[in-house]
Amino acid sequence: MKVIAFGYPKLGEKREFKRLLEGFWKGEISEEEFLRGMQDLNLSRAKTYSEFCDLIPSNELSYYDFMLDTALMVGMVPQRFGKYEGLKTYFEMARGKNALEMTKWFNTNYHYLVPEIESSEFKVLINKPLEEFKFFKENGFTTVPHIVGPFTFLRLSKALRKVSSELPLYEVERIESPDQFLNLSQKLAPVYAEVLRSLKEEGAKRVHLEEPAFVLDMEDWHWEAVSILYKELSKVGIDIALFTYYDSVSDYEKFVDLPVKGLHMDLVSNTDNLRNILEKGFPKDKELIAGLINGRQPWKADILEKVKVVEDISRVVDGDISVAPSCPLYHLPVTVEPEDELPEGLKERLSFAKEKLRELRLIKDAFEGKSEALEEAKRRREILRETFGENQEVRRRIASLKEEDFRRDLPYEERVKLQKDRLNLPLFPTTTIGSFPQTPEVRKMRTAYRNGKISEEEYKNFIKEKIREVIAFQEEVGLDVFVHGEFERTDMVEFFAFKMDGIATTKHGWVLSYGSRVYRPPIIYGDVSRKGPMTLEEITYAQSLTDKPVKGMLTGPVTILNWSYYREDIPKREIAYQIALALLDEVRDLEKAGIKVIQIDEPAFREGTPLKRKDWAEYFDWAVKAFRLCSKADPKTQIHTHMCYSEFNDIIEYIYQMDFDVISIEASRSKGEIISAFERFKGWDRQIGIGVYDIHSPAVPTKEEMKIVMERAMKVLPKELLWVNPDCGLKTRRWEEVRPALKNMVEMARELREEV
Repeated sequence: MKVIAFGYPKLGEKREFKRLLEGFWKGEISEEEFLRGMQDLNLSRAKTYSEFCDLIPSNELSYYDFMLDTALMVGMVPQRFGKYEGLKTYFEMARGKNALEMTKWFNTNYHYLVPEIESSEFKVLINKPLEEFKFFKENGFTTVPHIVGPFTFLRLSKALRKVSSELPLYEVERIESPDQFLNLSQKLAPVYAEVLRSLKEEGAKRVHLEEPAFVLDMEDWHWEAVSILYKELSKVGIDIALFTYYDSVSDYEKFVDLPVKGLHMDLVSNTDNLRNILEKGFPKDKELIAGLINGRQPWKADILEKVKVVEDISRVVDGDISVAPSCPLYHLPVTVEPEDELPEGLKERLSFAKEKLRELRLIKDAFEGKSEALEEAKRRREILRETFGENQEVRRRIASLKEEDFRRDLPYEERVKLQKDRLNLPLFPTTTIGSFPQTPEVRKMRTAYRNGKISEEEYKNFIKEKIREVIAFQEEVGLDVFVHGEFERTDMVEFFAFKMDGIATTKHGWVLSYGSRVYRPPIIYGDVSRKGPMTLEEITYAQSLTDKPVKGMLTGPVTILNWSYYREDIPKREIAYQIALALLDEVRDLEKAGIKVIQIDEPAFREGTPLKRKDWAEYFDWAVKAFRLCSKADPKTQIHTHMCYSEFNDIIEYIYQMDFDVISIEASRSKGEIISAFERFKGWDRQIGIGVYDIHSPAVPTKEEMKIVMERAMKVLPKELLWVNPDCGLKTRRWEEVRPALKNMVEMARELREEV
């Protein structure tokens, strides 16, 4: 039995990756220093793997995103970026003015860059798997390259659709045509084969191809493409193991029949894979890589339970069995070791990425009968079975919920009249999504307050001053609906976790979301309730400074749940309702204080969608209800929500069921393509804030560029429904970017009003 792990967090225990990347972007370190620092981080990760694992993966440390790396490997650099010139082009594609579209990786909170396929002329451009293999070899490590598989690459890529004759607009779309997909598969297979051949010639004995797209719903022509790809790759003569995760494979028989040496399957996300193995058997000539340890949740595993699964598998699998995490470990913080301020009894229940590696070794040792491992497994089981975090009052509120608690008191067509009279907003109202730049000064003061270097009064006075400044700025620019800036908030989920019982926060539990952007997922360990008002003080103070409406800013229950680690002893539905009730208490406090507009952000609404359509109905039933429960406001209160960087086309009907008044969405990177989702929905009557300004790029958009997106929207939606806003919060941007960008945005909206 081998221990195999993959996707260990590249962030580093002291966030070395973030410091290197941002230092390079700011010009504080040279390219040579940046690359040397990344090499040191790579070697450190290999040493950690070697402590626990029998195989060390390589090609895992991307400088921004592994899908971008894969696109460069096969030569897909869109023409607008010109000739590839190393890191300059690399980061232009990642975060430049015309960067690749960004969206969520399957149903996780990791954002990947969507490759664009402008032609079928694939070629090996940057052979990073080979370069990394050679680097590790020179430093004494024999590694197994991990590469995004060709099918997953194509399934998640987009192809150029057309260039508008009326506007300087390119549009791309998913490759849904069977003929096009099969043709691209035939063209791509030899390029992947060339990469594998180069690795074999350099001495690599095996390669791991990650194919999570195998767990999506697949048509027969998808499997035909898979057959084309792997028939070609099997000819190279290097051992190939396929890694699938986040769900069960869509067709077990077709999957296990592929001409490869090893198959990794997620045995945690549901029971389908394990049931298929036990009931249908497993090929004798293949290695089963059993994904036993949960790579997405921080809870310690019941080792005895995992050993039992291995024992059951070993009775029907004649070939090699290896143990592995269910999915990549980059969804977890690096280690739980430095956490010293968690609620009593919680740390003993937690296992982050480093601890997961040890758990895999523990499973192997316990399975092989080693007494120390078995004794530790028994002690662990006793701890995990103790009750923890119960709140009977919360459970009583959940049990007493009725159907009317999930419905607003008036339908939208009646609410909108009340809201228009109350708010008196112009055509194309302008607003922002919520946050303004979190400057070094803001972060420094927050840290000083947390460390006890300044008093609570000093900190609150500082926050009030920042709110005064941002209200004055919004008055100066001429926005129509204001926000308070969120200077008191570290993160849109973590902030609320601080204010709720049953949720813990960490000091060092950082996880990468995209690029260098990190966040600390809270840990929902018990029944959730509100300790007291969470946002009332800052929102009402901001409203006292202006006659313009100031939005109450809340994070929705589905997003708090999906962007947290959550308990597994009760259904997700019940956790979502607990959070929703806490938020409902806040909504009612804001209304009593005279707040007229409340935004409840749900960027993770799409992200939490199960990967197979057969599971959608159950998820959307409770996700929609959770939002409606917390947004059961007075009819004259305008309820907004925000979603970003998600595929909306296939879930638009569920979004509509949320029954908000206004939704704001990303539209800048996709150049308005996302508007087509709302065009196809017959009877769409809700207001939409069009994200005309890409906040993930430091580039300042011109009025003309933003107007293109609005004109695209007006082709398919009534102008009376449209708002104008950035595509996301502004906390990661600098003021010198934000000021001119918002000035351009407001001027564009005013000019557009005059035109129409």
